[in-house]
Amino acid sequence: MRIACSLGSLLSVEEVLYCSKSLSETKIDSIWIPETWGMENFSVMSAVANNTKNQKIGSSIINIYSRSPATIAMGAATTDTLSNGRIILGLGTSSVPIVEDFHGANFDSPVQRMKEYVEIIRMTLSKKQINYSGKIFQLNNFTLLIEPKRKSIPIYLAAINEKMVNLTWEIADGVIFYLRPLEEMKKTISKMQSKKQIDVTCQIITCISENAEEAILRAKKTLAFYVSVGNIYREFLSKNGFQNETKNIFEEFKKSGFKSNHELVTDSMLNSLCIAGNPNDVKTQLQKFRDVGIDLPIIQFNPIGDTKESFSLLKNTLLEN
Repeated sequence: MRIACSLGSLLSVEEVLYCSKSLSETKIDSIWIPETWGMENFSVMSAVANNTKNQKIGSSIINIYSRSPATIAMGAATTDTLSNGRIILGLGTSSVPIVEDFHGANFDSPVQRMKEYVEIIRMTLSKKQINYSGKIFQLNNFTLLIEPKRKSIPIYLAAINEKMVNLTWEIADGVIFYLRPLEEMKKTISKMQSKKQIDVTCQIITCISENAEEAILRAKKTLAFYVSVGNIYREFLSKNGFQNETKNIFEEFKKSGFKSNHELVTDSMLNSLCIAGNPNDVKTQLQKFRDVGIDLPIIQFNPIGDTKESFSLLKNTLLEN
């Protein structure tokens, strides 16, 4: 069965390269590289490509406000060449704080913007001269100078709300889910896959320790962080079974930051959104995510203690042949 790993934003560049080198020895499907406000995605993907031979390498995700569609197409073509045709281009809208506060852009028209990005990127990679007239972008006489390794690179979209989910199944090769309750995800996947089959992935906060309580604590802290700072996740989870939890976590965050708000993450919330526990617990929990219709679980590595030792435990638990 397919499985993937995301080397999260908490890792240093050196740790990402160490982990990717270790993953090259396994039959893991793909390695996913995030981009928040630390590592730049295309350069790290290229370095990971140099560290591996067979694994696909995905961006999870590049946001569509910090680069032009032409620049993303150029980056994708370059890294796909350097990786010998192993790139998956994961795109998303990111969030208002990152887009507006960190990049100084306006977070407007996300669905229309995504549609135009995908159209322009695909046209660029095809090596056709682009004269494009959209509601947001106008391009004239643009042609990619280099010859891409592939004229069609798989594009996966991060989707949360219904309009982006619908667009994803309309135009993308795959979807990247994150922080969706299991039952909601099961219904959504069943409904959408009945219309059109695409590759369904879900990035899952994963914490493994021989001490199960230690892993659960680490996962609760990570989940509380996303609920506190990610308005889009907070609103979605509030509408899908966790209204009280999200309200309580956010209220406590406003009072005292991240000091204790993780204590308000309930067991039912944790079990529906994350994988956490000792190695035996984790293997059982992973199957729950497969059972709802996920084609490719993406294990989001959250180190506990020493990064190398923590990653070795994750690898031995889930990724060994």
